Amino acid sequence: MRAERRGPAGVRRALTVITIPVTVTAVAAAPVLVAAPATAAPPAETVGGPQLAGRGIVVNRAPGVPAPPRIRAASYMIADADTGEVLAAKDPHGRYLPASTIKTLTALTLIPKLDPNRLVRPSQKACDVEGTKVGLTPKMKYKVSELFHAMLMMSANDAAFTLAEADGGVQKTLADMNAEAKRINAHDTLAGSPNGLDRDLGLNVRTQHTSAYDLALILREGMRNPQYRAYMQAIDFKFPAPPTKKQRKKGLKVGGYPIHTHNHMLAGERQAYQGMLGGKNGYTIAAQQTFVAEARRGGHTIVISLMRADRPPSPYAAKLLDWGFAARGKVRPVGVLVPPGDVKQAKKDGDSGGVLPDAPLASDDSSRRLLLFGGGAAGALLAMAVLFVVLRRRRRLEAARSLPRDR
Repeated sequence: MRAERRGPAGVRRALTVITIPVTVTAVAAAPVLVAAPATAAPPAETVGGPQLAGRGIVVNRAPGVPAPPRIRAASYMIADADTGEVLAAKDPHGRYLPASTIKTLTALTLIPKLDPNRLVRPSQKACDVEGTKVGLTPKMKYKVSELFHAMLMMSANDAAFTLAEADGGVQKTLADMNAEAKRINAHDTLAGSPNGLDRDLGLNVRTQHTSAYDLALILREGMRNPQYRAYMQAIDFKFPAPPTKKQRKKGLKVGGYPIHTHNHMLAGERQAYQGMLGGKNGYTIAAQQTFVAEARRGGHTIVISLMRADRPPSPYAAKLLDWGFAARGKVRPVGVLVPPGDVKQAKKDGDSGGVLPDAPLASDDSSRRLLLFGGGAAGALLAMAVLFVVLRRRRRLEAARSLPRDR
């Protein structure tokens, strides 16, 4: 049987007949991998404003105001804590491991719920937790206020765990913390522990994360509570402990030892910053250095946060604060720290709408070089090009078949 011949006109008719429906289909649904732009168009619904969707440095330059300071941190925020205006930021909604800065959320959640004079006996599990500890023992009961001092002054992981137990257990506390984050619109935050430990607890950036934007929200909300401020501003505190033999001979039932703040920017500390109101540092190998703080000068309060920095954060924090005080009232804000309550969230976690996620995980940066782009002219053009190549090959094959064959 001879192959059916089809001339150029027939090929053109086939191309027309086949291309039109395929093109329409491609415009509607064809997925095409295209390179992501360096700065993707921000979603209009980003919490705090569309400019805060930027992954790089976000600032509206103004005459006479220098560029924000160069610091080696993956993310940071500079905002006016009084007005809520965000003055500058870098990857503000990028999600990173929080380390001990998550304790700012633990405190925000539990301070209103727990009686500061309530006595709590820690479990052995709480006493044995990894990392920085104040030295709790199941042989003693501790006041809730003493545990908050230890957690916020010296970042004691055993104190954070014991406070969670006092709230009804770690799982209940985590549920309460995540509900509190949602209440204040800290939608980048997922608490996986009350103390910020990550790999020691089998956590990673997908199971525990926050953002520079959310840390500023959390601290700003917490510092409105007088008890919260008192714990944040404490420099020295005598923490109770079982009495030594010498103390027992004197008839003392409780001993103790001094604990000291880890915030080196408070007044009298070696890196004191004028007007420092309080802050919280954090560090794990996976998270690197994290920090959030507020300072007040000249009747104005600036809140800063930074994540994944390469060195202890006090010098970086001082630069961010200095810039914030100098730029306040001069630069046009790039966004706002939203108030608690019903503020429309950009998108639900995990729902990227097929184009861009609202707040990508930091660990996913490398995977965002290519994006799935659905439909549009690019899909139609690619479909037409593929079809043209297929029909061209078919025409050549049919021409070859029409030639006499050797037998």
